[in-house]
Amino acid sequence: MNDMLSRRTANWIAQKTDAVTRRLRSFKYRIMGVRLHGDVHLRKISIPRNFHDIEISGGTALDDDTVLIVSGDPTGESKIQIGSHCYINRFTILDASKDITIGNGVMIGPNCYITDHDHGMDPEKSIGEQELVEAPTRIGNDVWLGANVTVLKGVEIGDGSVIGAGSVVTKDVPPNVIAAGSPAKVIRSRA
Repeated sequence: MNDMLSRRTANWIAQKTDAVTRRLRSFKYRIMGVRLHGDVHLRKISIPRNFHDIEISGGTALDDDTVLIVSGDPTGESKIQIGSHCYINRFTILDASKDITIGNGVMIGPNCYITDHDHGMDPEKSIGEQELVEAPTRIGNDVWLGANVTVLKGVEIGDGSVIGAGSVVTKDVPPNVIAAGSPAKVIRSRA
């Protein structure tokens, strides 16, 4: 009986400590300039720079080791916008230089990479001198990205679509379909 009480007490303390830590982390990022709207659950994430260029809506959770990278000069505009009630799993990277928009209710599996840019291929310049080539990347509402999905620049994934694990999305995906592969292709409708 005492052992069970000790475990319950330990679990209760751990839950309360975790809640306080999350609130402190949110407070820290708000102070640094990240625009958090409502209750946003931030685990041990990384935002290396340009805090003011990130906006996250309430009810969203970012799990451990999620990285939000914003390149270029700070603009005060949201280069990364994450809607409400989203879940972004461990080791996912959002890498924006122009505009990554994630809709509401989006579920993103572990180890995903989402970007809105790549590097040029000018044969007159060395690899290190190549300029960024940018195009907005948009993920609609109620989208599910499986584990290890890569979404490249300029792609729009329509509302209600599912992207299979390990896929590389190089072109737009229409709403309410299941797409998979490298490059990702529509397999079937969700309807």
